[in-house]
Amino acid sequence: MTKKMAIGLAISLAIFVLDQWSKNLVLKQFSHEGQAVEITSFFNLVLVWNHGISFGMLAGHNQPMMLAGMACLISFGLLVWMWREKSLFVTSGLGLVIGGAIGNSIDRLNYGAVVDFLDFHLMGYHWPAFNIADSAIFIGVVVLCIHSMFMQPSHLHKGTTP
Repeated sequence: MTKKMAIGLAISLAIFVLDQWSKNLVLKQFSHEGQAVEITSFFNLVLVWNHGISFGMLAGHNQPMMLAGMACLISFGLLVWMWREKSLFVTSGLGLVIGGAIGNSIDRLNYGAVVDFLDFHLMGYHWPAFNIADSAIFIGVVVLCIHSMFMQPSHLHKGTTP
């Protein structure tokens, strides 16, 4: 195992542990869905069960095993990518995505839904509640997009056509 792979796996493990720890704290503090604690004028802690995927999409289909299985297959593919990757930046992004995907998959398997609890609202806008795993997945995807758009050599600048 390369040092980059070890760092990526350590990031995955750290995200997974932080995510599960934070969700367990929320579940111990809140007795029912929708219960909220105002932290600031724009941020609450609230218990929300997400039965779908991002932003509650596919919530009506209630297929936790299928969604967890898909996340595990995708995570396996990302692990293969991580193993082959030469960039620490990309490996770190993959680690964030994998750790978050596994954290949310564990929720689906344990509860049939994902525990969301971070609730932001500002100037009339209210974002769907999310969790540490969701944040890690988002940041990891942004890292991968930044690398793809700005850090890889472009073949288009070498006189080739698309």
